[in-house]
Amino acid sequence: MVRRPLATGLSVAAVLALAACGGSSSSTASAAPAAAGAVDLSADCPATVVLQTDWNPEAEHGHLYQLLGQDYTVDADKKSVSGPLMSQGKSTGVNVEIRSGGPAIGYSTVTSQMYQDKDIMLGYVNTDEAVRMSKDNPITAVFAPLEKSPQMIMWDPSTYPGVTDIASLGQALKSSGGVTRYFGGAAYMEYLISSGQLDKSVTDGTYDGTPAKFAAAQGKDAQQGFASAEPYIYQTEVKAWGKAVKYQLVHDAGYPFYSSAMTVRTGDLEKDSPCLKKLVPVLQQAEVDYFADPATTNELVLDLVTQFSNGWVYSQGVADYSVRTLLADGIVSNGDNDYVGDFDAGRIQKIIDIDTPIFTASNTAPKKGLKAADLFTNEFLDSSIGLK
Repeated sequence: MVRRPLATGLSVAAVLALAACGGSSSSTASAAPAAAGAVDLSADCPATVVLQTDWNPEAEHGHLYQLLGQDYTVDADKKSVSGPLMSQGKSTGVNVEIRSGGPAIGYSTVTSQMYQDKDIMLGYVNTDEAVRMSKDNPITAVFAPLEKSPQMIMWDPSTYPGVTDIASLGQALKSSGGVTRYFGGAAYMEYLISSGQLDKSVTDGTYDGTPAKFAAAQGKDAQQGFASAEPYIYQTEVKAWGKAVKYQLVHDAGYPFYSSAMTVRTGDLEKDSPCLKKLVPVLQQAEVDYFADPATTNELVLDLVTQFSNGWVYSQGVADYSVRTLLADGIVSNGDNDYVGDFDAGRIQKIIDIDTPIFTASNTAPKKGLKAADLFTNEFLDSSIGLK
């Protein structure tokens, strides 16, 4: 299991369906009234809140699937799931529809999808995507489920015992003749090159998402990946490799973008504000509840992977590892305060400063005069809701 493109055929644990599924989801379905004592979204939010993710179901998205109870409906053709939107086990009076990204939307950006389909209220958008799309498709981030991006560069510690980070990896690769393989066009790689951590000569933008070339290089080459998945997969599920890797997060190498931030179309922010004022704290609480007890929601994630049956492979072991690593590496955390989900303007401005010349050179220049405040707001967050 690796992201973009689909994974090679690794085994996945069979899981039991949590409910009778298979019907089509609908953004016009009526919702049951909010439960007594629950957050009531019915007066301010759409009858169905549509959420667009950037990939297939996985533990990194657990905070969204936490919003579903046992009464859910799967649309295997559309790769979506819907049901009453729950908060701490109680109905909020509206439904939620969670749509997969990646192959389900033809690998288009979530920003593009949000502008093509106005039924989508919130979608996952990385900060660098928001910068690049800011001129023609502006979005505003309202909730950060991940404090750090899990994007990383990994290497073989047996081949490179003295390597401790990406910068020292770059020096080791120059000596060995190895390369760092990645998906071409990644802005973070342009940063790593321009900052001197990786010489362009030791980068290779032909990564295809499969483990074959990494395994065949027998440790000589490094590779991009996600800290919440590949280290476990390569050690446990890729038989051609079968040993530990080391890695450094791109965040910790000086590229602190927010990954999978929940965003709205900027032009709809004012209209959506009454809903967001109530909904964003529900999203915060769902994240807290998921990481306190992820087992049931991970069963749902695995059930969806099975039902969607699109070549994406995801095992119980990966899901469990992902939760542990997201917390252990500080990828999910309260950050420098006591609550979850807020954005730091300085971090966003740094990404704007790094990416503006990169995107300008590739003829996708951001909005002129773009500043951090154009890309996010913390106004809807509840400062009493944080990870314990």
